[in-house]
Amino acid sequence: MSPAIRTASSEQLSAFIANTCSKSSHLLHVLHELQHRFLHISPEAVIEVASFLDLPPSQVESAVEFYSFFSTVPHGRFDILLSNCTSCGYTANGQDLLQLLCDRLHVLTGKTRDDGLVSVDETSCIGMCDHGASLLVNGRPVTGLDAVKIMRIAELIETGTPFENWPAEWFDISDSIRKIGLLLSEDITAGNGLRESLMRGIDGTLEEITQSGLRGRGGAGFSTGMKWKFCAEAEGSAHYVICNADEGEPGTFKDRILLQSHADAIFEGMTTCAYAIGAELGFLYLRGEYRYLSPHLEAVLARRRVQGLLGSSILGRSGFNFDIEIVVGAGAYICGEESALIESLEGKRGVPRNRPPFPVTHGYLGQPTVLNNVETFVAAAHIAQNGSAWFRTTGTMKSPGSKLLSVSGDCAYPGIYEYPFGVSIKQVLDDCGAEDVQAVQIGGPAGTLIGRSGYKRIIGFEDLSTGGSFMVFGRKRDLLDIIVNFSRFFAHESCGFCTPCRVGTTLLKNAMNKIAKGQGTQYDLDEMERIGTLIKRRSHCGLGQTAANPILNGLQRFPQIFRQRLARGDFEPSFDLDAALEEARQITHRDDAAAHLE
Repeated sequence: MSPAIRTASSEQLSAFIANTCSKSSHLLHVLHELQHRFLHISPEAVIEVASFLDLPPSQVESAVEFYSFFSTVPHGRFDILLSNCTSCGYTANGQDLLQLLCDRLHVLTGKTRDDGLVSVDETSCIGMCDHGASLLVNGRPVTGLDAVKIMRIAELIETGTPFENWPAEWFDISDSIRKIGLLLSEDITAGNGLRESLMRGIDGTLEEITQSGLRGRGGAGFSTGMKWKFCAEAEGSAHYVICNADEGEPGTFKDRILLQSHADAIFEGMTTCAYAIGAELGFLYLRGEYRYLSPHLEAVLARRRVQGLLGSSILGRSGFNFDIEIVVGAGAYICGEESALIESLEGKRGVPRNRPPFPVTHGYLGQPTVLNNVETFVAAAHIAQNGSAWFRTTGTMKSPGSKLLSVSGDCAYPGIYEYPFGVSIKQVLDDCGAEDVQAVQIGGPAGTLIGRSGYKRIIGFEDLSTGGSFMVFGRKRDLLDIIVNFSRFFAHESCGFCTPCRVGTTLLKNAMNKIAKGQGTQYDLDEMERIGTLIKRRSHCGLGQTAANPILNGLQRFPQIFRQRLARGDFEPSFDLDAALEEARQITHRDDAAAHLE
């Protein structure tokens, strides 16, 4: 039996699950503890969890299969995931750090070593794009990777050195704030916004948020005040507040900084919303890659309870009862979509719902629910404390306030930049020290790819709307490889619910690989445009509808990077026919001209 497989008797398994469920009955938390303890989730564990939580075994099994951080196959005692993002990916100074680590540890990518000590694989962006090449080891981030650090990590793993004896500075994740503006320059005094809201009353609070012009900072830009009003007016046996802290868009890491250094403002904004809509329970849905922040966030919640800012009769106001729970995701990009996130909160696969109805009337458990992202709640807290007029002193008429940008890629100063809405792309490039820029990806792979002709455009809902990702690509970069990376990301992260996205993203990925190998033709380019348009129009949710954006933008604005890699013929197969015969040549010991295709 491999040492990696930590077995237990039926009685021990039942006792472990019972103890885990007594601490948290949320399915994702129970499955995480099982994965952490036994390094996989067995069929027996699925049955036991279903019994304890009174769920259908099929629901538990479905969740295990859906979330990438769970596995039915044993992982290593040191489970390593290297980011394959274009900004925090595993290439440094021209070296493939993933291959280097695998070679040093004598393990294959995606496999667990025979002795059960270690498993190594790649994963999508882990939100460390301001820190260079990065990885997760047993869920904890290690950044600033290079060949020297990779070899040191391998040495620590081979000797079984526990985390507490690893260099402490490896786990120190700094904020990398480069420019502060309206929100980051103002400190929230815990409770001040709530006191102001109580003085305004419910109607006054809703009006203040509406008058501020605050729009959702996730990119869609719906009026926050209108969303809160719709929810407050909706009938239901309970109302809920949810903070979407599942930023999974490659190149985005602003929420990590807010969670780490501005948690009070997040919870103040959520509590202000709860007062306005009559909610007594809220959730912060934290992406699995940020699990290491949970103890800090729980400590802030505990302090706010002691201060009378959470719990019963908040600030002495009878009937104002509200508390917040943290639920940690398990590696699913799709859960950034609001209805998929709600499904996940309910212990299901993160599959987007049909809309309408919308969450404001039929959200968590079918009840009226406000769901905003981290930055939106931070802004709401500042508005509650300082007023809507203060907020409108910055930004544009259509886009009041400021925007936090996660700047990464080929620039001298990656990090967080806060600008008034209306800032030009050129200004951001100048500030971050980007030179000889070939292209900028605004809003992550799902956003917009622009070239030099677009650098005068502005960040704002009237022009370039973004959730916050700002990725810079210099002229030394192979832009086609960047688009290949994005196409693989979307094919990997598709939830699989609808055919246009599930099949279409795979077709696009395969076509991009074919182009990159120099085997594509004009026919392939035409097919990619046709399939991309179909995905955009027919996918079930907003994330699927944007999955083809990198390819469609590339074909429109950078057609030369595709055409220069085309084969000459009108049609080429998507694989090398002659190479496919290599095994047959080896078996027959033939390598003459007749054994090759012309």
